[in-house]
Amino acid sequence: MHVVMFGDQHVESFGGAQVSMRLQRRFLEKAGHTVTVVAPAMHGPRGRAAASDPAYVDLPSIPVTLDREYSLAWPGARTDRRTDAALEHRPPVDVVHVQADFWGAFIGHRFAARHSLPVVHTMHNRVEVGIRATAPFPGTVLRVLNAWRRAAVGGERGADGWDYLRAFAELSAAVTAPSSHFARRLEAHGVLPAREPGRVDVVWNGIDDDLLDAVLATRPPREPGPPRFVWLGRMSPEKRLLPFLEAVAASGIGAEVEVLGGGGQRRAAQRLVEKLQPRASIVFAGRMPYPETLRRLARADALVQTSIGFETQGMTPFEAASLGTPSVVSDPDIAAELGSGYWPVADASVEALAEALRRAAADIEAGTQPPVDATIAERFRQSSRTAAMVEVYRRVLAS
Repeated sequence: MHVVMFGDQHVESFGGAQVSMRLQRRFLEKAGHTVTVVAPAMHGPRGRAAASDPAYVDLPSIPVTLDREYSLAWPGARTDRRTDAALEHRPPVDVVHVQADFWGAFIGHRFAARHSLPVVHTMHNRVEVGIRATAPFPGTVLRVLNAWRRAAVGGERGADGWDYLRAFAELSAAVTAPSSHFARRLEAHGVLPAREPGRVDVVWNGIDDDLLDAVLATRPPREPGPPRFVWLGRMSPEKRLLPFLEAVAASGIGAEVEVLGGGGQRRAAQRLVEKLQPRASIVFAGRMPYPETLRRLARADALVQTSIGFETQGMTPFEAASLGTPSVVSDPDIAAELGSGYWPVADASVEALAEALRRAAADIEAGTQPPVDATIAERFRQSSRTAAMVEVYRRVLAS
């Protein structure tokens, strides 16, 4: 079958959804399917390199961040014509898979409506929580977003993030979510496909089978030394990096802490470490290629997950578990999804996180870490996730 995916950002840009879409494309093609990815064109040298891939339809766009990493493609007649022209000479489209929350979602649903094609919509974003956590005057932002959605694809008026997602679900033949907890939350707020009321399919984002095997095969034995913790993510308020650093200092643990990633709070985080002078050594390693990130996770004694109520899946604890590395988990929804192999954090306070870090360090030193669920490594493989999504595609085509 020919699957056309729509994203808010080019899949060669940084971001979890983009990594997932690249991986989905590769494994769908390995299974014999055709994939086209429609997204805003990237700017700069990496954008020019990405434009040479025949599977990409790069829409006219404007950069929306200072580093020109992310772009916006305006949904409207011009973009519609560009999308139709690019797909006119490709194989007939079977399924539209929208993996976007904003302009990419508008463009994808408009394309599907013009061509009477079924839509599978993967919800990657807790729009209500995300906007309230990151935007000034969130109520106004959500009302404007709903008005923009209504102008672009129709539907009822809306005032919040759930209204916004509900309108997309009603245009879709199926809705999927990357975790059970997000799927249940969508269902509770009526974010349900019109053709299958009462059901949101759970299809985890996965990890590259070959890369997982390679990292596992080259994982060195643990060297002597203090407990080794890794924090991984975007350095922004909702990820709670600064409370994590405060907890490391308050815990008094003599550990090695590696902070991976980048973002707007990096300088504030470094200044905080200089101020607190924790007993633990803290290294800011920055962004690094995904394979190397996995190798760092494999060598760590524990990952520390700190965001609460924000993630729709929370990839990093599953990546760590696939590599046999347990996690300190702040979000109870993610803990429940993992099932085992973690130290829970009692609440959102710095004190609770510090206590969990002390328990984890003591267990690591004693060799009594909680064992991870051995089935996650198989259930998290992208080959199994692609097979699950293909079943969703076949179901909507059959219906």
